[in-house]
Amino acid sequence: MTSDDVKRLAAMGEGRHLEFKNRVPRPDRIAREVIALANTDGGKVLVGVDDDGTVLGVKDAGEEFYALQTALDDRISPPVDLGFEPVRISRTREVLVVHVPASAERPHVLKPDRRPDGTRPKQRAFVRVADQSVEASREAVALMRAEGRGDAVTFTFGDAERRLLEYLDRHERITVRDYARMTKMPPWKASKALVMLARAGIVALHPREGGDDYFTAGLNGS
Repeated sequence: MTSDDVKRLAAMGEGRHLEFKNRVPRPDRIAREVIALANTDGGKVLVGVDDDGTVLGVKDAGEEFYALQTALDDRISPPVDLGFEPVRISRTREVLVVHVPASAERPHVLKPDRRPDGTRPKQRAFVRVADQSVEASREAVALMRAEGRGDAVTFTFGDAERRLLEYLDRHERITVRDYARMTKMPPWKASKALVMLARAGIVALHPREGGDDYFTAGLNGS
């Protein structure tokens, strides 16, 4: 990658596949960004580029690399197989490009700090929504786990599924809460049913900031 490549990416602005950092932030913050990219479609983190796309560079890419690698080793489980590429943009400054693949070992989670009593808060997964890294919903995590295991999808297309597709014809999207209300299922059961249908391609899951994900008709349900 050349300095012109970095400037071209910076000019595109942050998005689903691009995150900018003027330098390596605190460990949990940079780990969240990498986790979200790996759990979604992959992408790049450019260290040495400001939020507005200004290419600043860093004076010591080796120091930034060390801080980044330490943070990621300590905070991400399972580890993400990253690529690191320092790109010189001037005589004294470089941008560190972190290549994040779309991972086959999803979901990756953030390992939090221990509490004062020695216990740890729950591990959280993140996904990319537009230019934000947001906490993954229960449904998103369940879908990633099922896809990672390669679970077979078997279900009977019955009245509940028919009503779901009719609802999506009229309203385009549905939440777990809506589906539970429509079918009189407990929310946990409605969640499980929608994840199974997403695995089958009948519906598609759309993460949203705040965790209120929704589903639309998928390729096999349209």
